[in-house]
Amino acid sequence: MLNGRKILVTGSEGFIGSHLVERLVELGADVRAFVLYNSFGSWGWLEDLPAEVRAHVEVFGGDVRDADRVDQAAKGVDTVFHLAALIAIPYSYHAPESYVATNVTGTLNVLQAARRHGTPRVVVTSTSEVYGTAQSVPISEKHPLVGQSPYAATKIAADQLALSFHYAFGLPVAVLRPFNTFGPRQSARAVIPTVMVQALAGKTEVRVGSIHPTRDFTFVKDTVEGFVRIADCSAAVGQVVNLGTDTEITIGDLIVKIGEVVGRKLTAVSEDQRVRPPKSEVERLRADNTKARELFGWTPRYDLERGLAETATWLEQNLGRYKGEIYNL
Repeated sequence: MLNGRKILVTGSEGFIGSHLVERLVELGADVRAFVLYNSFGSWGWLEDLPAEVRAHVEVFGGDVRDADRVDQAAKGVDTVFHLAALIAIPYSYHAPESYVATNVTGTLNVLQAARRHGTPRVVVTSTSEVYGTAQSVPISEKHPLVGQSPYAATKIAADQLALSFHYAFGLPVAVLRPFNTFGPRQSARAVIPTVMVQALAGKTEVRVGSIHPTRDFTFVKDTVEGFVRIADCSAAVGQVVNLGTDTEITIGDLIVKIGEVVGRKLTAVSEDQRVRPPKSEVERLRADNTKARELFGWTPRYDLERGLAETATWLEQNLGRYKGEIYNL
């Protein structure tokens, strides 16, 4: 598979990116981890990886908005996994320009660099948010794209740019479209760690946004396996592929399940500041994962309960790293 390949991962210090780096090292890949340059020299979640894993990772500081730095990072690599993005939907209402700069221009820089260097494979990370509220379920890759938030709009643009580089220039790019990924190391901006952190801190009333929308939750190890498989699948070039479980659950029912996992009866309190504007709320998401199964044999191994249990165990050990008392945009 990816053994011996030189691989660039952008967004490597983030939630999914750090898990992907860890898996790639396990598979024998030579990983260059592109991290957002900062004055603290922080490598984000990469710093939590075991020393024996970090020893096989070349950390490369930069910013995907800087075309020259991206070009340097892409030299000599066989595969690019492009995960770097601004992803918080609420913050995209306040700072849409920064989302365009990072998600659209950043993706353009990655594509240009890959084209210039003749990179054999590029995987661009999409999101189920590009579909908007489901017009039919399960949602296949042929579902219309509807940008109900500035975040979603920039991801639609990035996806279309990636596909255009395949059509126009023959760039061997595939677009992977995960539905709601969760697991250890996820930011408290996401609903599962938000609820769990509050519950593990002793709260019985947990503060959330809307509780009626449904989501299709995929455990991070399953999502990472999708990245690994699509990169090794020639038939996926020029394709968009969903990753999801083909199941859905309301946020309200999810909170009940989280309560069962942590051993605490939870009551949801919907706060106005956490609720999306009515026309911006994505009401329903459920993936059709047929294409992932047929192209590269991907099926989720984790059900929701098992994934929640692993997440809760990790969060309990790392509770001090979260600010559960505040609302993270």
